[in-house]
Amino acid sequence: MFVLSSSVAAFAQVLLKKAASKKYTSVIREYLNPYVIIGYGLMFGSMLIGVIGYRHVEYKNGSVMESFGFLMVMILSRVFFGEKITRKKILGNLLIFAGIAIFYLA
Repeated sequence: MFVLSSSVAAFAQVLLKKAASKKYTSVIREYLNPYVIIGYGLMFGSMLIGVIGYRHVEYKNGSVMESFGFLMVMILSRVFFGEKITRKKILGNLLIFAGIAIFYLA
């Protein structure tokens, strides 16, 4: 459930990022366009999936799986926007996973 929730949230963030990179003729169109509407709808769906997931697992396991979204955003940004995966991004994700390891050892 949490992998699905994180994946949906990552896709939502990519859509919102795509919407933010475009120029619009008015403020209304900036906020009422398909990318923004679908992006926020996906974020809402992601939260619902996450809440349902937390009903069936321990809190500790769910919070760890939620961090999967950071890795997904990095990968999806590369695929959809051609963003470079830099050393800083890799280091950041490694630190996240190191934190997860420490969290489980404690």
